[in-house]
Amino acid sequence: MRKKIVAGNWKMNKNFQEGVELAMSIQQRLNNYDGNCLVVLIPPFVHITKIRELIHHPKIKVGGQNCHDKPSGAYTGEVSAEMLNSAGADYVIIGHSERRQYYGETNQLCYAKINQALDNKLIPIYCVGETLEERKMNLTFRVIEQQMREGVLGLDGEDFKNIVIAYEPVWAIGTGLNATKEQAQEVHAFIRQQIENQYSREIAQDTTILYGGSCKPTNAVELFSQPDVDGGLIGGASLNTDDFVNIILANQ
Repeated sequence: MRKKIVAGNWKMNKNFQEGVELAMSIQQRLNNYDGNCLVVLIPPFVHITKIRELIHHPKIKVGGQNCHDKPSGAYTGEVSAEMLNSAGADYVIIGHSERRQYYGETNQLCYAKINQALDNKLIPIYCVGETLEERKMNLTFRVIEQQMREGVLGLDGEDFKNIVIAYEPVWAIGTGLNATKEQAQEVHAFIRQQIENQYSREIAQDTTILYGGSCKPTNAVELFSQPDVDGGLIGGASLNTDDFVNIILANQ
């Protein structure tokens, strides 16, 4: 049985006190929650240790938004996977479209980062997805196949078992647009087939694949009802306790 996950990517939002208050508010709202959805809070780096100290809910984990592809060194402003682990992170986002777009991250760089994460006992959430132009040109599956092949499918099967995939259509991130449930299911099924082709049906069926891109309480139920959609990587809606908790409750 693969994990259902709702992860909240706060991006560069919330100062330290605001972040702590948001995490505590979410924990309080989930105080009696005993569902089968795992929750991952992914705040800015400076929040991680304090939030990890204050979270005592068995269904809530903490993650980082990025890590470096080297274990240490003269890389001013960067954070290593080992540092994230020592700060209390359980998960780390790799290859978010904003990292690809603004910082030129390639699939090959993502592969190196994923290996660093795995070496330091972090669970990578590897993001894939097409731009609006690529979708209009019917390149969606070609783009995602390349992102999967170059970014994660080079791992051996045992390492891949520790990977979470997030399908984030770039055209739906922060735009208010979102993939229809049919579009999401089609791509999620394609991703799962790629995994099966590389490894096995068992590994493919055990892999958690999240949807990200303007997922909110009003569309979460229909998206999560699709057979290959196992939850969401949530952006803006994760900054509001009510919205985020309602999305979590939709993933049953």
